[in-house]
Amino acid sequence: MADERATSPLGQAPSPPSGAPETPARTPGRRPEPTRSRLLLACRDIGEGLSLWRLAVALGWLDIRMQFNGSRIGPFWLTLTTGIMIGSMGWIYAQIFHLVLREYLPYLAISLILWQAGISALMQESCTTFTNAAHTIRSVNMPYSVQAFRTLVRCGVVFGYNIIAPVAVFVLMGAWPGTIAFLALPAIAVWMLDGVALCLLLGSLCARFRDIPPIIGSVMQIAFYVTPVIWDAHQLKNAARWLLFNPFYSLLEIVRSPLLGHAAAPSLWLVASGFSVALWAAALLVFSRARRRLAFWI
Repeated sequence: MADERATSPLGQAPSPPSGAPETPARTPGRRPEPTRSRLLLACRDIGEGLSLWRLAVALGWLDIRMQFNGSRIGPFWLTLTTGIMIGSMGWIYAQIFHLVLREYLPYLAISLILWQAGISALMQESCTTFTNAAHTIRSVNMPYSVQAFRTLVRCGVVFGYNIIAPVAVFVLMGAWPGTIAFLALPAIAVWMLDGVALCLLLGSLCARFRDIPPIIGSVMQIAFYVTPVIWDAHQLKNAARWLLFNPFYSLLEIVRSPLLGHAAAPSLWLVASGFSVALWAAALLVFSRARRRLAFWI
């Protein structure tokens, strides 16, 4: 009697008898998640991270305490170092650019801090958002976005200690901006939103591609010289309109202008807002795709 499991001459399995229910074909591997599902999971992760903001604040403060563990004056070393840097650079650059020190020093002080302790520090710290928290991510089940908020808190604390030096310069030079300085608060809120997006975007990319952090560092060094930090945009005269293509200039100016006593131009707000929207779109796209693999990459 012939074996019923025998295959056909072509090596194919025999077809099921007529009337038998057809079984669906099983595709090897796992079906990829739709983009919409990934985005929803990423947004849920961010929402759950926001609900754990107290944990993020505690972790950020812990990072600062561990960084200055054993130091007598702790983070005030940042304030002291910043004050010495502003005083020395202000005198030198005032001589180079033939500027009045009383007018130039407040501009340089706030510009340096907003760049070094603000934009540049956040760009570089965001690269290590997930890699520096590898042990926590592997051992504790929590939303990945908590690490982004943790990085933002850590950078905010460092920024708070650095901003003491420019405030002292403003008082000594009699350059207090007045109530118009409150216009910087919405700009700082934009910075905070962009900071979270940067942590999710660069943190995910740098967890996968470890060559990106030194590239970011080199780019920020170049951006420092092409952005009006130690020099004024008015020195370019008619060529100053090309600065609108530099997103760092718009982000810097919407905070710096109110602190120097005048409101930022609407065009700067338009460019900064457009950059923020594009940044968040890229961050959600990359984070949603990388979220399930982050624990393996780090």
